Amino acid sequence: MYKKVNFKQLVLVVILGLYVISGYSQNNKRPNIIFILTDDQSYGMMGCTGNKIIQTPNLDKLAGESVLFTNAHVSSAICTPSRVSILLGQYERKHGVNFNSATTVSNEAWSESYPVLMRKAGYYTGYIGKNHSPIGKGGYESGLLEKSFDYWYASHGGVYFYPKEKREIFQDAIADTQVEILQEGVEQFLDPNARRLKGAISFLDSRPKDQPFLLNLNFNIPHGATTSSMRQKETDDAIYKTLYRDLEIPLPENYIARADIKTPKLPAEIHHADDRQTGYDYVDTPEGFRERYIRQLQCITGVDRLVGKLREKLKELKLDKNTIIIFTSDHGLFMGEFGLGGKSLCYEKTTHVPMFMYNPKQKKGFKSDALVQTIDVAPTLLSLAGAEIPNSMQGKDLSNFINGERPKVRDYLYTENLWSTTFGNPRCEAVQTKDWKYIRYYKNNNISAQKRVELAKEYKIPLRVMLYEVHPSQMAVYRSFVEGPINGEQPVYEELYHLKKDPNEVHNLVNESKHKAILEELRQAWKIEIKKARGKGKPKVYSYTNIKSKI
Repeated sequence: MYKKVNFKQLVLVVILGLYVISGYSQNNKRPNIIFILTDDQSYGMMGCTGNKIIQTPNLDKLAGESVLFTNAHVSSAICTPSRVSILLGQYERKHGVNFNSATTVSNEAWSESYPVLMRKAGYYTGYIGKNHSPIGKGGYESGLLEKSFDYWYASHGGVYFYPKEKREIFQDAIADTQVEILQEGVEQFLDPNARRLKGAISFLDSRPKDQPFLLNLNFNIPHGATTSSMRQKETDDAIYKTLYRDLEIPLPENYIARADIKTPKLPAEIHHADDRQTGYDYVDTPEGFRERYIRQLQCITGVDRLVGKLREKLKELKLDKNTIIIFTSDHGLFMGEFGLGGKSLCYEKTTHVPMFMYNPKQKKGFKSDALVQTIDVAPTLLSLAGAEIPNSMQGKDLSNFINGERPKVRDYLYTENLWSTTFGNPRCEAVQTKDWKYIRYYKNNNISAQKRVELAKEYKIPLRVMLYEVHPSQMAVYRSFVEGPINGEQPVYEELYHLKKDPNEVHNLVNESKHKAILEELRQAWKIEIKKARGKGKPKVYSYTNIKSKI
């Protein structure tokens, strides 16, 4: 005998079923997202950002269909703090992790990173390329980062131009060069029929078709460690051997060879230029600049080709109409302007980066000069995924731009450099509007790298030990760097630039009386912005030493 069906119960079951199906369908409509991060790519390193030499047709086309931010900046212009800031949506002064901080991101802090929250929200997540963020107890050796993604094809520290020579995870790739090896990882992540890579760590055989995905593609290009190792091997693609080598490469505006420097950009007691890392010595001569710049151009063109193939693959797999692409870089790089080489300063050359967001549903691309930052990436990704943005994030949600709107983001943009070490860079902070920038510097008491090298040679101590090892006791010095200015430490040097008239920051106007009002406005803004950047409470970090680390 069949039981009598209760009509009200039947209706309720049907309604609930329809609700679940509807909810599931809505979840499936959430966009796929690909976040692309390059390394050391200044703003003017693409055709669409004003470079008349470089060939970046795919990036230019994609940026033309996107919202292209012409006033995007990092929060800290050096790899590790910048990348941690992107992952957590926080300023370095809040998250407290740098090369010299003797800290790593704690499990508690990491639980509120965008990759963890996106995965928790139902996204299938992948990470390909370079990780330079120490996460968990023990930093790079903790294994926490690898376990935080559904698909992992990456290495800690540099990926290098020929990854197989340094990193075991990439040994099974067919290609030999970085961009092309990472492309193999992208193929496997997206396409269930792609060749399986033995080194890749995957928790499922293939990407689920019923889940939206988040792919993080992190290049180690055109970073100095990568471009310095390019060797024009027979197996290299022509892009990396001959492209741009038949051209006359002009020197950058305001370029000064080291031998010709008469007045340094910054006072010697602030910026110990002679202690600069030797990896940037190529800027010292025009010939050195041209060779390295050509290599950088070649690498970005390689990335451009990958982006073109990526879009073709998305179209082939019928993913193109629901996949958002966000592109930016972790910071810029001085190439001999004012005789400077490297990063870790608050000038436009190091903080101003390319950034665009592509939405296939957007009818027409446009440019925006809104003051945006790379710390805005995390809350934007969460917003696009329909996930809650944690209070710990300090960045702004930019998703309305992807929908074609042009809201105001912030009145003042704040950047900082807390990587003040034996290599001569000063601590500094900057506050800027669209038209003006104010920078302040602090006393530089760091021991000279040259003296350390001399001592290392005298006592036969490895240079890595003398120059790069970090002991937990250094946390005290770093914390004084963080808290000092908030607690009343005074600057020893200041700069004021009228960016609208002087975008290359040539003329310091800080002592001109007619600009006193704007100087005072920005000094007051600095007081507010640095406290906002610091946030409340102690940083959620673990003490860390790299003495036994392989990274």
